[in-house]
Amino acid sequence: MNKKKQKLDKIAVFCGSSFGTDIAFEKNAFLLGETLATKNIELLYGGAKVGLMGAVANGALSKNGKVIGILPEFLAKKELAHPNISELILTKTMQERKTKLHERSDAVITLPGGFGTLEELFEILTWGSLSLHTKPVGLLNVNGYYNDLIEMIAKMVEKDFLKKEYQQMLLVSNSINDLLDKMKNYTPPTLLKWEVVSDKSNHKIK
Repeated sequence: MNKKKQKLDKIAVFCGSSFGTDIAFEKNAFLLGETLATKNIELLYGGAKVGLMGAVANGALSKNGKVIGILPEFLAKKELAHPNISELILTKTMQERKTKLHERSDAVITLPGGFGTLEELFEILTWGSLSLHTKPVGLLNVNGYYNDLIEMIAKMVEKDFLKKEYQQMLLVSNSINDLLDKMKNYTPPTLLKWEVVSDKSNHKIK
């Protein structure tokens, strides 16, 4: 029996509002936008015109893709909103923005970014570990940008702060098409976080 493929009609992209120091970051952001558009996948993102956020939107728009931006009002007042996207949704708060990105998307891809990007990534992973969603979460590891983060997650498993099943929720690749294939074939964990009892739970400091 063939395994059911994940629905990838609408993908939310988390990424930086800066370009970073490596031109490959911008190139891959633009290429991701192009790729989603050519595959008729709707792009949802943070709504800004700057940095990698602007690049991914411009990539999708260059191929006539549908681009939905979700931007807090206080950032729109700073004239950061992308002027050419298909639809701009304004929110009162950052949390409302994240909730709408989650509610409207089938999957998530994370590009290079800073604190905000990581906060969005780890929140969506946390929700998945709590069985609040089963959508695939991808990490596009451009030029090894996230190598240290991937090692840190492995250390979480090694030190028994994270179960292997949850580590495997994060799908990683440096290739856009390979990452999309992994996301299509993703199987969410069946392990429920609150049912997990560590065999080290009785450990005591002496």
